[in-house]
Amino acid sequence: MADDFSTYNTSLDSPASNAIAVTPGVSALGNVTRALYVGAAGDVEVTMAGGGDVTFAGVGAGTIIPIRATHVLTAAGGSVIALW
Repeated sequence: MADDFSTYNTSLDSPASNAIAVTPGVSALGNVTRALYVGAAGDVEVTMAGGGDVTFAGVGAGTIIPIRATHVLTAAGGSVIALW
């Protein structure tokens, strides 16, 4: 398939090229994310690329959170996709 953008440099504001469904837990994600897609409303607790844990409270279904995370620890709705 032709990719008109293949010669462009990838930067942090470029769209994601990869995605995978996440099972929340203590295991590290395969890649540091560019963003998380939250498919079901609820709280999402992550470990940020910088090392701190944070809970995003009351995230709406269908929200994209533009963060660099290494772990998704908990997700109330359980429906999270890592984008990178």
